[in-house]
Amino acid sequence: MNDSYFPLAVLFALAGVVVLALLFIAQKFGPKSVNPAKSQPFESGNPPKGDARIRFSVRFYLVAMLFLIFDLEVVFLYPWAIYFRQLGLFGLVQMGIFLGILTIGYIYVWRKGALEWD
Repeated sequence: MNDSYFPLAVLFALAGVVVLALLFIAQKFGPKSVNPAKSQPFESGNPPKGDARIRFSVRFYLVAMLFLIFDLEVVFLYPWAIYFRQLGLFGLVQMGIFLGILTIGYIYVWRKGALEWD
């Protein structure tokens, strides 16, 4: 084994030992009694109303996907802003195209009414 990788191997081995030790301790000393109140989805003291597994509207997923898309846009904008002067006109055009595509997508979603809550 290469000497430069030995500390990394020791680190992974110790991490594995710690994980196994914690699992053993939790299994050995953890609570063993089953309480029906503990198996309920919420432990607020109020009786549950209905089932915890309800259907979510697709609009929630759409909003989540739009958030991810525009959040990733910020991830790409940050390095561009840092190296703006070194990239010059070529970098400006590339980022303009990138932002233009995102803007067209946002306008499409907006005009389709996907952001409206009925």
